[in-house]
Amino acid sequence: MSAAQVLEYAAPAKEPWQTLPDDLAAREPPEARGLTRDGVRLMVSRGGGDLITHARFRHLPEYLQRGDVVVVNTSATINASLDAWREETGRWVELHLSTPMPESEDSHWVVELREVSGDKALPLLNAHSGESLQLAGGGTVKLLEPYQAHRIDALAQVRLWIAELRVPGGVLAYAEEHGSPIRYSYVKERWPISLYMTMFATEPGSAEMPSAGRAFTQGVVDRLERNGIRIVPLVLHTGVASLESGEPPYPERYRVPAGTAEAVNLAHQEGHRVIAVGTTVVRVLETVAASNGRVGPDEGWTDLVISPERGLYAVDGMITGFHEPRSSHLAMLEALAGRGHIALAYQAALEGRYLWHEFGDLHLILP
Repeated sequence: MSAAQVLEYAAPAKEPWQTLPDDLAAREPPEARGLTRDGVRLMVSRGGGDLITHARFRHLPEYLQRGDVVVVNTSATINASLDAWREETGRWVELHLSTPMPESEDSHWVVELREVSGDKALPLLNAHSGESLQLAGGGTVKLLEPYQAHRIDALAQVRLWIAELRVPGGVLAYAEEHGSPIRYSYVKERWPISLYMTMFATEPGSAEMPSAGRAFTQGVVDRLERNGIRIVPLVLHTGVASLESGEPPYPERYRVPAGTAEAVNLAHQEGHRVIAVGTTVVRVLETVAASNGRVGPDEGWTDLVISPERGLYAVDGMITGFHEPRSSHLAMLEALAGRGHIALAYQAALEGRYLWHEFGDLHLILP
């Protein structure tokens, strides 16, 4: 067994995560901090009680049971950040690829523009329909219309646009050659795309890393399998994060293989648990789940937003990072474990100085 620390916490008097201390943002990959991927911290909390366990991710197999099914996202991260020249202002801006438009050619994507100011890149909100931007290598971008789901209504400003990209070789090939991983202000240095990949990544398509799977290593996977815990895949290609204005997630592409659906259903039939690795996996499994928890193979686009009122049908536990207070992901966590338990767990995370964001520590939530 691991030398884990087990503590009990009283429920906090108020929500503790309203303000994230700046020094708890993970500013670099754990490898740059002298850790292996599976050396990041793991907090284990159980929704049925107030017990909090502090461990390392390499200890994950000790907290799962024979017969459990772990579902992972095999989407690979793309170089979704492109430098674009804005002719109207004569300045370089960042263009973030988010997702291709449903039922459209590869040239039509949802994109976000960001204006570089010092060491920060803030949403650029004064663009307009018909505006063109220049990319390296002869590429061009034309803003067609606002992506209405992400209009910032109070200010009549737009963060996300539907755009037409004309680039040599297609968008994904162009991004691989000319782009870089999306990087927010708390990450000060540029890191190669390899550090934004999980070991499960096989199919390019995510604008941002499905980061809950990042800490898995071959050693952890081998121990899980030896313990009779099955790992099965699905795909959800993530778009850009919605941190600025608390927007809900928008439609994203997914695919659930028949073998994964069968494994999930069999686990439930035999009284075992289904553990989702990340909010992306939860979103997909709940998209294809009936109210009795049975799932089927499927593919398409999901616009499902999970709330405590809706609840969860197919997922019993999950591995996730630590999310901002305005994030819709917190509602998903509350749907799984209840608001009181999530408040307690986040109090423990703050007191224990867990690191947040894609290079940070992880949280295993069990029934």
